[in-house]
Amino acid sequence: MRLKKMIAGLAFGISVLAANAASAVEIEYWQYVFDTRVKAMDQLIQKFQAANPDIKVKHTTFPYAEYQTKVAAAVTAGQGPDVVQLFYGWVDGFVAGKLIQPLPKDAFPHDKIEAEFFPIVKAMKRGDEYYGLPTAVRSLALFYNKKAFQAAGLDPSKPPQTLDELVAAAEKTVKRDSAGNIVSAGITLDMAGQDHHWWREVLVRQYGGTPYTDNDRKVAYDSDAGLKALQFYTDLQTKHKVGSVGFMDEGQAAFKAGLAAMTIDGTFRLGSFNAIKGFEWGVTELPADAKGMRSNYASYFANAISSKVQGEKLEASKKFLAYISSPEAMDLWLQTVGELPARRSAAMTQANLANPIYGPFLKGLEYAHTTMFLDEAAQRQTAIDMVNRVLIQKQDPKASLAEAAKAEQAIIDRAAK
Repeated sequence: MRLKKMIAGLAFGISVLAANAASAVEIEYWQYVFDTRVKAMDQLIQKFQAANPDIKVKHTTFPYAEYQTKVAAAVTAGQGPDVVQLFYGWVDGFVAGKLIQPLPKDAFPHDKIEAEFFPIVKAMKRGDEYYGLPTAVRSLALFYNKKAFQAAGLDPSKPPQTLDELVAAAEKTVKRDSAGNIVSAGITLDMAGQDHHWWREVLVRQYGGTPYTDNDRKVAYDSDAGLKALQFYTDLQTKHKVGSVGFMDEGQAAFKAGLAAMTIDGTFRLGSFNAIKGFEWGVTELPADAKGMRSNYASYFANAISSKVQGEKLEASKKFLAYISSPEAMDLWLQTVGELPARRSAAMTQANLANPIYGPFLKGLEYAHTTMFLDEAAQRQTAIDMVNRVLIQKQDPKASLAEAAKAEQAIIDRAAK
């Protein structure tokens, strides 16, 4: 009799679980493939589902190059993601394409968003509506290989603090073969990575200019400051010969392989760099100019609710978005990916500020700029093409700068219509 009761109880429990599973609302989350980000989201989904057994989250990823096209095609067809990741610079395109909907104010009141998140969250606001929230924010810093510094006779506890010191360190750490070819770069040159932000939002300003005016709708870097910034950057290859465009394809790959002494990159690299055993590296703020002026670039990927979502899936999506933008989620993201919490209270802790890795990035946030792109991919390509014309096609820097400014202004004007 007792055995029969136990079996009956077990059967009842299984039937309840099956019923709950059958009645669970399933939503789909999409993001692009980046190993540590995928790993972090898998952990967050597991935690969310444990606390919300009536909601199931399917995690789908795509390569970065295909991602926006996949999202647009799926949502337009009434399929695809319920909660979707997007770069802040894509928001105009996503709104214009009716791919995402305004955040429901009952779950995401504007006063709370603006009180708790870093001010750059306003890049997700259009008119009176917010269209997404970030889990984390990013800034840039200078990564340096401590062993490479030691081998070159440099003190790894004193990384470059100025642009002149950066060039000097790169000249001492670069390695060449007997034919003069770089076999280990002093500093990486990768405009397709983060260097286009370093040039636009940092170097141009340090030389006394501004990259854009009129709320980033008017290109302003075709100036003496812009030319000096471009000349500084291209001189790293043509004059100082401390780096080379295309060396090992990507700057971060060269640095990870121990074949570059320095690279400029974002917080999102922390997770992958930390995973390399025996790799001794450090982080410092982006170098200041001769007068001590610093600048930085801040960005983020946000999460939004797609335009097709309604009813019970909308309620589930609101809960999921609230969780992945919570302090708990931000802390897990920091530990797994290395990106900084998007809420001030979660980011600006004494422990984080004192951390030799997180500290320089957090300091950078205080003086960072966030470009309001209208077509981020196309605008980035103009910077890549500008540098390639100088370094590969041997075009005059002033002419290449003017060509880039004209091309980017046409992109902005076209996208703004």
